[in-house]
Amino acid sequence: MIIDFHFHLARRNELYRDVYQFCEKVWEKEGGSFLDIVNGDIDEYLKSQGVDYAVGLAEISPITTGIIDNEEVIEICKRNKRLIPGGNINPYMVRSVREEVKRLHKMGIRVIKLYPTYQYFYPNESFLYPLYDAAQQLEIPVMFHTGSSIFKGARIKYGDPTFLDDVAVDFPELKILLVHGGRGFFYDRAFFLAKLHKNVYLEISGLPPQNLLKYYPDMEKIAEKIIFGSDFPSTGNVKKLIDMIKKLPLSTESKKKILGENAKKILKLNGGKKI
Repeated sequence: MIIDFHFHLARRNELYRDVYQFCEKVWEKEGGSFLDIVNGDIDEYLKSQGVDYAVGLAEISPITTGIIDNEEVIEICKRNKRLIPGGNINPYMVRSVREEVKRLHKMGIRVIKLYPTYQYFYPNESFLYPLYDAAQQLEIPVMFHTGSSIFKGARIKYGDPTFLDDVAVDFPELKILLVHGGRGFFYDRAFFLAKLHKNVYLEISGLPPQNLLKYYPDMEKIAEKIIFGSDFPSTGNVKKLIDMIKKLPLSTESKKKILGENAKKILKLNGGKKI
């Protein structure tokens, strides 16, 4: 089984110009446009890439990248059986983060992604703790953008994985994913936290697969804690990323864990099917 844990669903009118232009430039090299995929049959695209399931992501980042709301993601996922709905909470745009977690859960959201670098907060700030408490109780994994970003307005200081040490300690049953694996500045910190805490996982979207062993020389030692994600559409076709990971000098078992088995456990897929 192959699961892409990081699949953005935004359309052209929902992305700011620089973000849209960056993605389109990537897709020019692929000989097409990512809009053909997100406006078309996403299931068929995922099937063509060898992906069984993908977590389709909402994003409410009006300062930096744009907005695709949770309701739209839910509707898209209903039309595509291979998509698992991933919601976003911008803590500055809701009355209660705790109640928003509950609302998203009732809607069918299976994963929550937070964007500290795009929405400007440190992950260990106390006003976020009700969000984590609710997610822990409802057994909803939480993803955090960590590390760098090239998009205008992003503030890297909020992407330091060290701040998630507090969250991992204070919410030991909360599944925490370090998205982009501390990209740029914090590879070692992200790896150490995933190795240290049983509830912390290293999500590798947006990283060139051929460089993974450079960033994480001992990654095979924590293969059960590493999660594949493509960061579609900013990295082009998903299949090429999968194929590059398959070529890494890792054991077959480790590759299976990274490409899908670990995600299957986190998402609690019943026999490989959505529940």
